[in-house]
Amino acid sequence: MDDFFAHETAVIDEGCSIGKGTKVWHFSHIMPNCTIGEKCNIGQNVVISPEVVLGSNVKVQNNVSIYTGVTCEDDVFLGPSMVFTNVTNPRSAVNRRGQYAKTKVGKGASIGANATIVCGHDIGEFAFIGAGAVVTKHVPSYALVVGNPAKQMGWMSEYGHRLEFNESGIATCPESNEKYQLVDGMVTKIDS
Repeated sequence: MDDFFAHETAVIDEGCSIGKGTKVWHFSHIMPNCTIGEKCNIGQNVVISPEVVLGSNVKVQNNVSIYTGVTCEDDVFLGPSMVFTNVTNPRSAVNRRGQYAKTKVGKGASIGANATIVCGHDIGEFAFIGAGAVVTKHVPSYALVVGNPAKQMGWMSEYGHRLEFNESGIATCPESNEKYQLVDGMVTKIDS
């Protein structure tokens, strides 16, 4: 018996590895040789292309397309109808299989509804991509980006709150009370 749940309308192709406690919902298609970690939730009408890798506790909302070349680390949130691309210059009459650009989404990152991640651009840990954003370059860890093309508007805590840095470059998350430091345009969490 499988250690995961798949709705009767879901299609799971050969060679997939799906972790314990994962749920795959209505009309979703997991294509060959995907690796999906434990306790993931794959929403309705999701397509996961061959050889995609998802870590544990990844939440994939309805109508998401995850194409070959994408890796999502643990605790990633993919909002409704967001999409990844995997070819930078697609043409219907030109076969570019095998030329897929890679995209890595770091641990704990959130990507909002209807956002597009143009392939070959990594998303840092705990970054926050606003709804409808079009990401056309790498996004640093903890960055908040919005718009088309996406521009950085600030920094976010691991709990998803906007960080306000003082004159010493220190910010405190209002929910967790964890502290963060901003140095040379990069944010790191300060260990307690």
